[in-house]
Amino acid sequence: MTVRLQKLLAAAGIGSRRQVEEWIAAGRLTVAGRVAKLGDRAGPDEEIRLDGRRLDLGPPQPAAHQALLYYKPAGEVTTRRDPQGRPTVFERLPPPERGRWIVVGRLDVNTSGLLLFTTDGELAHRLMHPSSQVEREYLVRVRGRPGSDTIRSLLRGIPLDDGPAAFDRISEEPLPAGEPAARNASYRVVLHEGRNREVRRLWEAAGYEVSRLLRIRYGPVELPRDLRPGAWRLLEPPLAARLFAAAAALRPA
Repeated sequence: MTVRLQKLLAAAGIGSRRQVEEWIAAGRLTVAGRVAKLGDRAGPDEEIRLDGRRLDLGPPQPAAHQALLYYKPAGEVTTRRDPQGRPTVFERLPPPERGRWIVVGRLDVNTSGLLLFTTDGELAHRLMHPSSQVEREYLVRVRGRPGSDTIRSLLRGIPLDDGPAAFDRISEEPLPAGEPAARNASYRVVLHEGRNREVRRLWEAAGYEVSRLLRIRYGPVELPRDLRPGAWRLLEPPLAARLFAAAAALRPA
């Protein structure tokens, strides 16, 4: 039985469907010696190579998949390698029991907070797919004092260059002691999309610069208060089960 190449490799924990599609578009994958194309199908017994290295698919083992959370510090990039030599989020992670870590979504270099990783490419795909509607929650500090009209417009929706966007919820948060309230404001915001720099772009479109951005929740997983930047933690079995169950209920294409 054959399936689409991106689905086959995601199920084996090689990468998310999106990553595999990027590899195909870049000509990095071959199937039986032929450069793969989008739409190609393959089976687990075929010779599939990435950058010339044969991939060991092995039989699917859903129970063996792992998931962890990581507190990304500002300054790290969400890629395996960076041409500019900047530190990456993968450098501090422990080796997985099988497969490789796949990051669920991304945070830009200046954003800190919760990142999820899994060895299950299908789980990553479901959680990141636009149809999943998984909530993301952030703490954001902006320069200036937005008025009630600005908050209402951010909830109604603001046009961005890739389409309109809006926050689902916004609530003001107290500033840390010593910060001048006349020049800064802090908010807790929730949205259910993961477009590139969406939180920053929404505030910028409303006329406010984001000076600090921290993701504190992704779906049912919250950033632990006792976790320090640069530290990671394997998901406890009950929480991992909730995450896997939530993803199983999603039906992205």
